[in-house]
Amino acid sequence: MSEVQITPPTEAPAPPTTRARTLARYLLAASLVFAGLSHLFWARKDFQAQVPDWVPMDKDGVVMASGGVEIMLGAGLAVANRDRVRVGRLAALFFAAVFPGNIAQYLGKRSAFGLDTDRKRLIRLFFQPVLVLWALWSTGTPRR
Repeated sequence: MSEVQITPPTEAPAPPTTRARTLARYLLAASLVFAGLSHLFWARKDFQAQVPDWVPMDKDGVVMASGGVEIMLGAGLAVANRDRVRVGRLAALFFAAVFPGNIAQYLGKRSAFGLDTDRKRLIRLFFQPVLVLWALWSTGTPRR
């Protein structure tokens, strides 16, 4: 009887990156960890203003959970070089998932983080797509 050798599939290496993308990824990682810590400690009330009323959960619980996710995403961006594209995509999805909270803050005229006018809250909405693109670009997400 002949012996069959099974070899595990090899993972494709991470796509090449540049110094600018790497620095941008580390800056995003630090920003996510900082934001996540602020969710848990000093800015919980402000973040609660962004939780839409239609979310069927305790606002403080949502803020704490999203803070934990931000810390994990930031840590992943900082240390998971081989999987940075995957983590970057997850971060982009997270930024898209929390966008309804920014809309709720605008529509509900909720002041938080110095966003105390409709104009400031509206301008803030245009920064969320920037975060999505930052997460994808800085991690070298390949074009398909």
